[in-house]
Amino acid sequence: MVSNMSPLVSVFVIFLVASTSYAIPVSEVKTICSQTQKPSFCLRLLMSNPNPNASLIDLTQYTINVARAKVTNTIKLIHDLIAHGNSNAKSHYRICLVHFGSEGALRDIDYTKEMLQKRDYQGVNVAASAVSTDIEDCISGDSPSDPPFHDPSDLPKYAAVIESVLDVILVLSKFLRH
Repeated sequence: MVSNMSPLVSVFVIFLVASTSYAIPVSEVKTICSQTQKPSFCLRLLMSNPNPNASLIDLTQYTINVARAKVTNTIKLIHDLIAHGNSNAKSHYRICLVHFGSEGALRDIDYTKEMLQKRDYQGVNVAASAVSTDIEDCISGDSPSDPPFHDPSDLPKYAAVIESVLDVILVLSKFLRH
């Protein structure tokens, strides 16, 4: 029985060594984050990845997953705002729901993930940029001529956090292309 386990253990050790050789050093994470708009936010985000042996692709996947979770939480917030807002606010939040929902940011973040899986790193960049556009259209309006909605809710704060996460994805996609 021991002889049967020995090859299995060997394969595991080889896999472990191979997977750790692709890990991103902290110095490279700092270099990546220095190119974002909020380097300290980026460092906290990337260092919160539970995989200490993460590759650049793993970090990007993790960051896309964080963005998706934040978009999903924002959709929940928008539903709550629709349920409790006045008619003017409800109208704005319904438009935001379209921009964040399955035809907007949620769809585009899923497409970002798909592009990463296909190793189309330019596609990752373009898809993440589309998510930013979806968010901007909610917060500032679809057109420059739209009057901005004065939003006292937490929605602008949620959107700002998502934008910060997207900024990290955009920078990661640049590193993936090189």
